Amino acid sequence: MVRSTLIYRNDGLPLSGSVDDDSDPGLLEQKKKTKALVSRMNQNSEPRATVTSGEFTIHYLINDSIVYLCICDKQFPRKLAFSYLSEISEEFSNSHGQDALSPTTRPYQFVQFDSFMAKTKKLYQDARAQSNLDKLNTELADVKKVMTKNIEDLLYRGDSLDKMSDLSSSLRSESIKYRKAARRINLEALIRQYLPVAAFGLFIVFIVWWMLLR
Repeated sequence: MVRSTLIYRNDGLPLSGSVDDDSDPGLLEQKKKTKALVSRMNQNSEPRATVTSGEFTIHYLINDSIVYLCICDKQFPRKLAFSYLSEISEEFSNSHGQDALSPTTRPYQFVQFDSFMAKTKKLYQDARAQSNLDKLNTELADVKKVMTKNIEDLLYRGDSLDKMSDLSSSLRSESIKYRKAARRINLEALIRQYLPVAAFGLFIVFIVWWMLLR
């Protein structure tokens, strides 16, 4: 299930957050980690990623200089998590997007947005709704392409979110390289398959042409 939702500006300013059970020390710890995570983001950070943290996962989506994060139980489907964040992002952008980027914006200025997050969160936590949403979002970007990183690597071992972006770029480059290699292999197979036929055909054409010229 979705345990918490947080919205930050890319400069680290908190804009809104869901009303959660703050008596859970584990959830409070994850919220601290999300704040540290946002502080490490820059223009080179991966726009969508999943960060594992103990029994939780932190999914984030960056859209128009605003970072949308949700803290979920580890077993909560990633596809649903990003579908949920996409809905939150779209509604917040339509309702408060321009105001959120103003230099006069105050911390948690859009706390009233929690009402929309609460309704959407309830929808995604209903078992039947999860099943329906999973079918409706088959066109959602393949979550296998979303980068995954361990929170300890990012916050305590010195890794940066830029490395996630570099890794993603490397994976895309490797994918392009293998696709090109596959096309070349297929072309070579076609040539090997049809070259004898083409050569025989040209030989017949040559024989016919030669005979006609005699």
